[in-house]
Amino acid sequence: MFKCDCCGQCCKNVGKIKLLERLADESGACKFLDTEKNLCRIYKSRPLFCNVDAMYEVFFEDKMTREEFYNLNYDVCEKLRQRIYN
Repeated sequence: MFKCDCCGQCCKNVGKIKLLERLADESGACKFLDTEKNLCRIYKSRPLFCNVDAMYEVFFEDKMTREEFYNLNYDVCEKLRQRIYN
């Protein structure tokens, strides 16, 4: 299972992804992000795109290993975090 540290950076940047613009509020953050708790308010019914494990199984399982897919996701996580700390 993908280990998410719940930093919220992916949720705070959905407005920058053309495919996910409809999920963004006026600030560009996901409209389902609880900003006080930094957690998704619809986690159990979140879109497929927001579920790393489900995305792998539906779209990428025949293209790469799960470990490769996780590593790509971890790389993006790290880049998003660096943007707020640098």
